[in-house]
Amino acid sequence: MEKFTNILVALDLSDIDNSVIKYASFLSETLKIHKVYFVHNIKKYEISSLFDEQMKDVNLDEIIGDELNEKVETHFNSKAEWEVLISEDPYTESLINYIANKYYIDLVVVGNKNRKKGTGIVSNKLLRLLKCDILSIPRDFHPEIKTIWAGTDFSRESRKIFNIAQMLQEATSAPVTAAHVYSVPVQFSPYVTIEAMAPKIEKHVREKGDKFLSKLDYQGEVTPLIIPGRDASVASNLLECAKKNKVDILIVADKGANNISSLLVGSVTEELFGKNPEVPLWISK
Repeated sequence: MEKFTNILVALDLSDIDNSVIKYASFLSETLKIHKVYFVHNIKKYEISSLFDEQMKDVNLDEIIGDELNEKVETHFNSKAEWEVLISEDPYTESLINYIANKYYIDLVVVGNKNRKKGTGIVSNKLLRLLKCDILSIPRDFHPEIKTIWAGTDFSRESRKIFNIAQMLQEATSAPVTAAHVYSVPVQFSPYVTIEAMAPKIEKHVREKGDKFLSKLDYQGEVTPLIIPGRDASVASNLLECAKKNKVDILIVADKGANNISSLLVGSVTEELFGKNPEVPLWISK
């Protein structure tokens, strides 16, 4: 079974910090995390030169450090050790990646803002840089895990997500569902109707899924769920169905069967990460 020891939590001084800290507290207690590093990057270059005079005697590191320490003390109730790290770097993603490597981080937790209200910490660049797992938390999401979904394409690459699913299931006793979205090949639609193809394709997908699950070394029960693809993408269909079923956490692999290079992130995962999902999204590396 997977064992997570150290996690990094990215903070940006916005209102989503409280949600991320509360979730990190819940996760730390649930998974018996040893240490949590809360990280904030001060981008001083974004402060206009017009305020140089006013800011020359201000110790931003100390002020922000005090504010974040107070936030963590208020919202972090886990018994895990924790530390606030403040840094100044023009590239937040590179800083997070550096700290993740330096402190042997197993999981990076980030807040997932609605991009209409701000970009937040989440970015596809961070997804590509990190070698460890990453967990995206929506604003105001209640920290609990009663339902676990593992989004899979039944590929060899997606097997690793079931290690995470088993770890979470053993810690929470939540049921695990292996969710797969299938699509009817549109190139055949001029010759064979979708209505005629769909039942055969679904049967084939179910048999493929059963075979895939039977070969997993999984200590527990996994329920397969086959989701018919509609006009939207695989990522959109998966998120829509997860939201409808009130899923508490969705786990996916960083790449799937169609990824042509080990250096690239899978297109479905990248789309999921960029869609601001309304459920926590755990991406397994």
